[in-house]
Amino acid sequence: MDIEVLGALSVRKNGLSIAPTAPKPRQVLALLALHADQAVPLATLAEELWGDAPPRSARTTVQTYVMQLRELIGEALARHDEESRGAKDVLVTLPGGYRLQSGEGAVDFREFERRATAGHRAMDAGDDTGAARLLRDALSLWTGPALSDVPQGSGIRTEVERLEEARLAALDRRIEADLRLGRHRELLSELTVLVSRYPMHESLHGQLMLALHRSGRRSEALGAYQRLRTNLVAQAGLEPSPALGRLQLAILTARPGAAVDGPSVAERFVARAS
Repeated sequence: MDIEVLGALSVRKNGLSIAPTAPKPRQVLALLALHADQAVPLATLAEELWGDAPPRSARTTVQTYVMQLRELIGEALARHDEESRGAKDVLVTLPGGYRLQSGEGAVDFREFERRATAGHRAMDAGDDTGAARLLRDALSLWTGPALSDVPQGSGIRTEVERLEEARLAALDRRIEADLRLGRHRELLSELTVLVSRYPMHESLHGQLMLALHRSGRRSEALGAYQRLRTNLVAQAGLEPSPALGRLQLAILTARPGAAVDGPSVAERFVARAS
């Protein structure tokens, strides 16, 4: 079973899609896919579909959706003459719930986590070139917002938010590695788009400030700080972190052409937590 959630939902068995087009069965499949090879209680599926107010027929309705998914799985198995396995061996019934078996198939979010972890380790070891490559490979698995074509209840939304945080963490460190490698000019267009998309994300603004300053555009670097500060004060009643304030001061007082170092990832997280 090949599973993709880092963009539009795709679940394929033997190369054939088993993803239904109807919203609620698709939602059930997405939640099972996010927990592939793990038990998902029927109550969790019901909460995903109907929140705190499931209908009296919730159990029967979920069972109907599972039956529809098994029909699609059965068709995929039949086309490849897998007579030894049935749909119930792929979408397994457990006491009080279900489990979707991925078997030896590819699961994109787990591959992302594997590559990202390797990239973080390379970064911690001081291997900026390796970290940039590994984290870029991890991020290449994303084709858009996670499960962008699936309705989201509380269960899916929680997992999507977790994946998005992991993506941003990988992106943050990949950009930091590229900055350490002197790729500041190449990063300018990407960072400009990112700070527009995430107007209160301090790390990205700090990286843009650093890239602009190193590219000889000090006034624009200081302008990026002021825009972030305006957004933070207006939206959250907060000032930028001390680490970012130190970066602003360093840029403000630096002689033309002088090198300025940005706050490390560790410094930024300490600043946020303090």
